Amino acid sequence: MARELTPEQLAGGLSRGPLAPVYLVAGAELLRVLECADAIRAEARAQGYAEREVFEVEGRDIDWDGLEASLRAPGLFSARRLIEVRLPTSKPGKQGGEVIVDYCAQPPPDICLLITGGEWSRKHGGKWSEAVAAAGAIAVAWPVKPHELQDWLEARLRRRGVRAERDAVQLLMERVEGNLLAAAQEIDKLALLAGGGTLDAARMQALVADAARYDVFRLVDAALNGQGAQAVRMLAGLRAEGEAVPALMGMVVMELQRTAALARVKARGGNLGAELKAQRIWDAKEAAYRRALDRHPAARWERFVAVAGEVDRIAKGRGDGDEWLLLERLLLAVADPRAVPLLAA
Repeated sequence: MARELTPEQLAGGLSRGPLAPVYLVAGAELLRVLECADAIRAEARAQGYAEREVFEVEGRDIDWDGLEASLRAPGLFSARRLIEVRLPTSKPGKQGGEVIVDYCAQPPPDICLLITGGEWSRKHGGKWSEAVAAAGAIAVAWPVKPHELQDWLEARLRRRGVRAERDAVQLLMERVEGNLLAAAQEIDKLALLAGGGTLDAARMQALVADAARYDVFRLVDAALNGQGAQAVRMLAGLRAEGEAVPALMGMVVMELQRTAALARVKARGGNLGAELKAQRIWDAKEAAYRRALDRHPAARWERFVAVAGEVDRIAKGRGDGDEWLLLERLLLAVADPRAVPLLAA
């Protein structure tokens, strides 16, 4: 089996030659998966892949017959095509695995297949992933461990042109509490506000610790903590500041998916403590997740994830409704079971 790469290694090597016929990018760190997939898409555009198709779960599964037909069909005017398969659980099942193995055995020269997944463990592997490794490349976004986070932050700050002293980075690390999406948002803000020079702890504190700023990860924290009224106020603050719903949904979806995964473990009587650690939930936040899990059964968390997807589709013009109103109702429902009927209104 080919060497497993990190998402950063895979993305960094894309421009060194033609794209491989197939890539698998999966793991619990959603930000790293998304950014690696974005890099593959950008390189595909640069290399003349003019068509793009996306296959994702609809109902209970992916249209594997449709995917197989698309992989075998010639492109429009013989154009190169990027075909994406989005597997939230990183498990294609028997039919999906067979489709992927068949493709990898004889990949057409005009197609690049990109498979992304939101989960990964050694148990996810099989003939299908071995076929991907043989024909292309696999990158796994393993969780960044607490002792690795400072180096990860420093590297990302450098890439964004921000210099910071070690104690300033330590302060930033405490601020984001291991949440890479939150860290990326903070670093993007620092790139705009730092104004050259090297950030010391005092300057970092002034830039990132404004308690009056309604940021999205505090919004989600309020909902998980059962503070519905506070979540609604924060959402109104974000809207007043000019935020757009799509910019909020990455964090909202990630946290709901994480909580749904915890709920599944709890429902089957699994080791919730071990899963909290596997999900990289810091000790200071465990109590909030446990309280949230006590408020709703596992099936309801799955519904919350589905509603978040609906909010995102509406915000991007692919559905009807008021995305702000539906997001507000979703946060209220997460915070208080009595608000769940609002989602059916």
